[in-house]
Amino acid sequence: MKKILFVCHGNICRSPMAEFVMKHLVKKAGLEKNFYIDSAATSTEEIGNGPHYGTRTKLSQMGIPYGDHRARQLVYADGIDYDLIIGMDQENLYYMERILGKEARPKIHLLLEWAGLKRDIADPWYTGNFDQTYDDIDLGCRALLTALKDNQ
Repeated sequence: MKKILFVCHGNICRSPMAEFVMKHLVKKAGLEKNFYIDSAATSTEEIGNGPHYGTRTKLSQMGIPYGDHRARQLVYADGIDYDLIIGMDQENLYYMERILGKEARPKIHLLLEWAGLKRDIADPWYTGNFDQTYDDIDLGCRALLTALKDNQ
């Protein structure tokens, strides 16, 4: 089983969106038993809060179910427990490495790397553009799933 953890600043916008998009794609592909997917935050600002209204709205518009997600902070043990730890932007990567330690570095990636892009996924908390965030996350998750299926 491949364990994937998506990470953003607060775990209420981008990382839970990526978690639920990826779960949806995996389910549609009939591969649920092959993956464990979760999300976390680099900060403590939103711990215990559910997904942002914009994230819930966009996922609902796209027909993607989301559960009773509650924001949690990334912890050192995640670097041991997960096979892939995927951040949304360069700042996330910086804090992920600080929390997880340098030994986890080979597991740490930006989501859009999987789509061959070298750019961040903008934080809709600041931009207000949940449509663009969704498009980027969907692109990254589809490319990630393709890469993982090809490596099985």
